[in-house]
Amino acid sequence: MKDINALIGQAQELIIPFLLDVLGAILILTAGYIVAGWTAKRVRRVTEKTDKIDITLVPVLVQSIRALILILTLLAVLGQFGVQTASIIAVLGAAGLAIGLALQGTLSNVAAGIMLLILRPFRTGDAVTIGGTSGVVDAIGMFTTELHTFDNVGIVMPNSQVWGSEIKNMSLYDTRRMSLSIGIGYNDDVDKAMDTLRELIAEDSRILSDPAPLVALESLGDNSVNLLVRVWTASGDLSDCRYDFMKRVKIVFDEKGISFPFPQREIRLIKED
Repeated sequence: MKDINALIGQAQELIIPFLLDVLGAILILTAGYIVAGWTAKRVRRVTEKTDKIDITLVPVLVQSIRALILILTLLAVLGQFGVQTASIIAVLGAAGLAIGLALQGTLSNVAAGIMLLILRPFRTGDAVTIGGTSGVVDAIGMFTTELHTFDNVGIVMPNSQVWGSEIKNMSLYDTRRMSLSIGIGYNDDVDKAMDTLRELIAEDSRILSDPAPLVALESLGDNSVNLLVRVWTASGDLSDCRYDFMKRVKIVFDEKGISFPFPQREIRLIKED
């Protein structure tokens, strides 16, 4: 009987502390999960309201903070069971090195993503051309950059490809220049055509007066006299202004009898006896 009581006592001495450790680990995991979620939401709200942090950095910052809290929680749980976390960190470091060597391509995407987020050649919502692909940036992640084309086709590009390509940002500046080459016939009055173009420029409120618009004779082509029009507009007005201006040029030139020449060929038929 004494032996049974002794065994029960020993079992209680082993089981009860273990159960307490398990209960403590569960509480730590639950608390860490809740704190990580709450902190991530709080950081997202604060960073989205402030103007000091670019909106592009918000998703990466939120995910990094949440992952850091969860890692600290896991280490705390292991410490609850008496595990030496220092040795685990060393093992994880060695494993991370081995994984890094095996995943060089993926890590290059991460490195390129960090450079994109630090140097910020473009931001979410910018219209860009990356390596010949044009579209609007939707998101910049640690591995990929997401954008959609102007006809609403989604594209996912690896960050290493983005960083290694030529990047044109059409939204970087507030204004852009519109250049047009308009051909008229050799029999048409050049001064009349140029004055008409200046009148059309003055009528369009989207065309800026500073920098001053330019209307000049660009070249004498094979079939036409080419006039150059260079004007500046707000970046968002460029496309609509171009289409509307060209339409007005066609209508007004037709009304004033200014012709638009086109290549012509003269064919002679020689009849042989």
